Amino acid sequence: MTTAPSAPDTPSTTTDEPPQSSTSGPARWAPLRPLVLRLHFYAGLLVAPFLLVAALTGFLYAASYQAEKFVYAHELTVPVGDTALPISQQAAAARKAHPEGTLAAVRPSPEADATTRVLLSGVKGVDAGHTLAVFVDPYTGKVRGSLEQYGSTGALPLRTWIDEFHRDLQLGENGRLYSELAASWLWVIAGGGLVLWFGRRRAQRKVRGTSGRRRTLGLHGTVGVWAAAGFFFLSATGLTWSTYAGANIDELRTSLGQATPSVSAAAAGEHAGHDSAAGTGGTEHGVGLDKILAAARAKGLGDPVEIVPPADASSTYVVKQVQRSWPEKQDSVAVDPATGEVTDTLRFADYPLLAKLTRWGIDAHTGVLFGLVNQIVLMALALSLVLLILWGYRMWWQRGRASAFGRPIPRGAWQQVPPQILVPCMAVIAVLGYFVPLLGIPLALFIAVDVVLGEIAHRRGQRTYGRQVA
Repeated sequence: MTTAPSAPDTPSTTTDEPPQSSTSGPARWAPLRPLVLRLHFYAGLLVAPFLLVAALTGFLYAASYQAEKFVYAHELTVPVGDTALPISQQAAAARKAHPEGTLAAVRPSPEADATTRVLLSGVKGVDAGHTLAVFVDPYTGKVRGSLEQYGSTGALPLRTWIDEFHRDLQLGENGRLYSELAASWLWVIAGGGLVLWFGRRRAQRKVRGTSGRRRTLGLHGTVGVWAAAGFFFLSATGLTWSTYAGANIDELRTSLGQATPSVSAAAAGEHAGHDSAAGTGGTEHGVGLDKILAAARAKGLGDPVEIVPPADASSTYVVKQVQRSWPEKQDSVAVDPATGEVTDTLRFADYPLLAKLTRWGIDAHTGVLFGLVNQIVLMALALSLVLLILWGYRMWWQRGRASAFGRPIPRGAWQQVPPQILVPCMAVIAVLGYFVPLLGIPLALFIAVDVVLGEIAHRRGQRTYGRQVA
């Protein structure tokens, strides 16, 4: 299992296994090993820099949850008081201190020592797609500060910066191609490494008692095998919200009736537009925040929750649970602003299976599903990936002999694969390439360039041979 270039000590494409009968299963698949080795070598060589950046920034992101609690302790926590103020008073205090922008949401204090967040959109100086989070002491109504916030997990400036660097290198939408490329190829490189590792004889896998390139290979393979399942998981979950593969996955889920549902925010007929005051930027719409929250509580929505005001005069309040840690709380209700009655309810238990798996997968990928344990596992995987890349390049270095440094695996391995194996494999690759374009396009380019270079080398060899004969 590897994530960076590795290759045998010599350019030979033969395996270390003893000869087997041509009728046995392993023998039929043996011609694939040189092909996997060549693909693994070049994919690791070319994709490893992107994976290295993703691993380092992913490590920092997993650690940022705990760092955020320390850096923003004053804004996030308060001394525990006796009685919390009504949520409407807390929101009013935030708006008094920050009258700019429009009320986007309110997150009541989820714990006794936590502040309430009042989120404002359209604030000058705050990035588009971000909100200004105003932190209010739920017992006194005192504003303890304000910070820019991003995303459904409530990332503050430190975690937001690391998140965006991990996702797009701070380059916007075009920068997301780097992370999608890394996620698209991580599982391929990991899978190729597993095939190569388990294709070696047991005696050749050991680390103890070896030295030089053999020891590096042993470390590279052993760590890779243990981390492989995590790499497959990170690759699959990372692709679910990528630009191109993510769009294809969403389209597939929708076609299967497995899209993530949402609560209906359309207000009830005769009450639509009555006393809602939507779009004014104030804190009170219709019956007010206190009755809206009480209606949601009556439907079983426990903390943490987020209250979203009506988008317009014909919309309702939406109150949704925002707990992403296990067990997840993702229930939501729509509440009529004119009457305070619940008009629609959506339970996470009623989500389609693929919608649930997507939610769990993303939350585990971002380190919130299992809290600190989740974050430690992610940091361990990131560190493993960094070590595998460094060991891979070290093997490439150790493999060199004078001018033969970095010598690639010989071409033509695919010609040794029987058609009954090669054709189905190519069909599978074509389908995967269609759904995961940043896997398919680079792979097609690699094959095209490799074929052209092979043909050029072949013709040069023919000309050289012709001159020798003459």
